[in-house]
Amino acid sequence: MIQQTADSLVATPQQAAPARHKTAHHTELTPAQVLKWLPKSATPAQQDSAIQAHIKPAPIHWSTMPDTLHLPGQSAGKSFRDISLPQYYRQSFFEKSKYFHPELPGGRQGVAGEPVPYSIQGDNLITSILLGCFVLAMVAISVSKSFIVRQAKNFFYAERTGVSEITETSNELRFQVFMVLQTCLLLAIIFFFYTRSQMGDTFIIEQYQIIGVFTGIAAAGFALKALAYWVVNWVFFDKRRNEQWMKSFLFLLSTEGVLLFPIVMLLAYFHLSVQSTIIYTAVVIIVFKILTFYKTHLIFFSKRGAFLQNILYFCTLEVVPLLVLWSLMGLVDNVLKISF
Repeated sequence: MIQQTADSLVATPQQAAPARHKTAHHTELTPAQVLKWLPKSATPAQQDSAIQAHIKPAPIHWSTMPDTLHLPGQSAGKSFRDISLPQYYRQSFFEKSKYFHPELPGGRQGVAGEPVPYSIQGDNLITSILLGCFVLAMVAISVSKSFIVRQAKNFFYAERTGVSEITETSNELRFQVFMVLQTCLLLAIIFFFYTRSQMGDTFIIEQYQIIGVFTGIAAAGFALKALAYWVVNWVFFDKRRNEQWMKSFLFLLSTEGVLLFPIVMLLAYFHLSVQSTIIYTAVVIIVFKILTFYKTHLIFFSKRGAFLQNILYFCTLEVVPLLVLWSLMGLVDNVLKISF
């Protein structure tokens, strides 16, 4: 094999393009022009050798034009190249010190500014998720409009025994699951803003990751509560009432997310106060807990003398899981927060 050396690459332009090299004596060559003469397989060492062979450093010619960079009405400053200047103008007091290194950077100029506080309106990921939730919810509501109307009508009265029930389609079940996940996301965002206003915003992970953790905790809490409902109702009640209650439970969670969506948008993009958001969220949760108590009474405890049992059932499967979920999210928030 014939090895291609740097000298052969330097001589290549004279052989391949003599006319171009001939004009190079009259005009100053640039590194880009020299590199174009070389083949694409040339190594960096060969490129450097070619540039050194064709481009020679020229002497520096300082400008003799007068200095115009001075304040109007003031005389021009003196140049450091002026030999008539005193010695202290051209030398530093610390020049002979071993710690004097003007070639090294002296650190950051000025004072570090305050970091911009986190906001959802500046987070592209959360904004995209909320926008996607809004679009998907609008499409799902337009497609499942008859299902929503039927669920709302059936919610406020007890179904008679022997009447055939209309089962949900797979699309309607997917719509309900999507709305429940949206409720989890909205509750996580509200809790995130509440903790930022009460406990600070210094976390060991990114903000959107914290919102994702809170969303997962809320979804796991709702899944465990649904499992607890199914187990308790399977033990004490029949299958028909159990299925009827699970449909109502999903409908309540889905509707709760629909009512929480406007307040989250106002909080994130229109600077609504956190106190107003918490009050609105608390009112929504209380109203839905009352509706839950009413629906459990219609399905399971409509007989006389069962009001106390309904209270025990409601406190065990609604109030206690809500308090546990709140405490768990607060504990996770303390773990993820930076303690100074």
